[in-house]
Amino acid sequence: MSPHASTLTELTAGQRNIIILALALGGFSIGVSEFSSMGLLLEISRGLRITETQVGHLISTYALGVVVGAPVLAFVGARLKRKTLLLALALFYAVANVASALAPGYHTMMAARFLSGLPHGAYFGVAMLVAASISPPGQRGVAVSKVLMGLSVSILVGNPVATWLGQQVSWRVAFAMVGLLSIATVLLIARTLPQDPHEKTVSPLQELVAFNRTQVWLALLIGSIGFAGMFCVFTYLGPIVVKVTRVSEAWMPLIVAAFGIGAVLGNIAGGRLVDRLQFRATGIVLLWSILVLALFPLAATSLWSLLLGVIGLGTMGALAVALQTRLMDVAGDAQTLAAASNHAAFNTANALGPWLGGLAIDAGYGLTSTSQIGMLAALAGLVFWCLAVLLERRKPAMAG
Repeated sequence: MSPHASTLTELTAGQRNIIILALALGGFSIGVSEFSSMGLLLEISRGLRITETQVGHLISTYALGVVVGAPVLAFVGARLKRKTLLLALALFYAVANVASALAPGYHTMMAARFLSGLPHGAYFGVAMLVAASISPPGQRGVAVSKVLMGLSVSILVGNPVATWLGQQVSWRVAFAMVGLLSIATVLLIARTLPQDPHEKTVSPLQELVAFNRTQVWLALLIGSIGFAGMFCVFTYLGPIVVKVTRVSEAWMPLIVAAFGIGAVLGNIAGGRLVDRLQFRATGIVLLWSILVLALFPLAATSLWSLLLGVIGLGTMGALAVALQTRLMDVAGDAQTLAAASNHAAFNTANALGPWLGGLAIDAGYGLTSTSQIGMLAALAGLVFWCLAVLLERRKPAMAG
């Protein structure tokens, strides 16, 4: 960092880009840790001598850690400067993933994965607040999408590489790699991001009081319910590929890569939509999600149309950008708590979607019924969006 850029207002465009790259690297490492467990399920099962179902429990434990950790760590860290909190969260993530790489058995691995999930949401929330704070007016959405791009690129590139390394060497290598990436994130943030002397900090109690706003809760409901549709379908892609599309599961890496392409496109489009349309972008993304999910059963009938359908699923990730920016606008003094809670909401969707889809499949409605359940979830999210818009029109000065 140039000594001439001692405050956020003095940053050049190049310096802002380097800071956002550092923040996105943290998102990349989080994405590799979260999704490589799925790609290395069989290797972890054999390595720890546990069942595949137990590996599934490890994945669920990580998601539980995100749901618990996002609001708790944001609340506890409310008094800290954002740079200090970011460094602590990234270092926490590094240590927890190294612990995952060294875990000797099922119970120690479960503890390590729970701890790994704790800083996930808080890191993303604070990173996006920082990205927005260093960006020129009218470019917050693009800045937020660039931080989330680290997560999208991890799906497209990082996870296939981590999975390959895990298969060739050991599944432990993937988590050790995440630890190194997180340490690199700590060093880059420490080097490039200046402390903001004008940054306002609030007490945890102030954050909690400010958090209790109708518009904040509506935004979180939109995320936890409206986004469940994507997970509802994505979770069951493997059996859909084999039993509905009727192609070999060997195509799964390409299909997962197609999802990553969609996630990248969704991030880019989401950032631009938000900067142009603000909260209206959320309604547009939900309508697009309903269309994608409605067409998915038709797309699943052949490999090439399925690839297009999966790209469409990935683009639904634009909702994360839209809601993250919305929370910045309506959270008042609860900026850190609200931003982190957005990721708790999306991990709630990650739990809700597969559960609802499983109920439909077990009831005999078929694998593609997951898209119809997902469509209903997106429609419910749209209803909450309409409610938020109506309340805002009645009470423009931040409903709640």
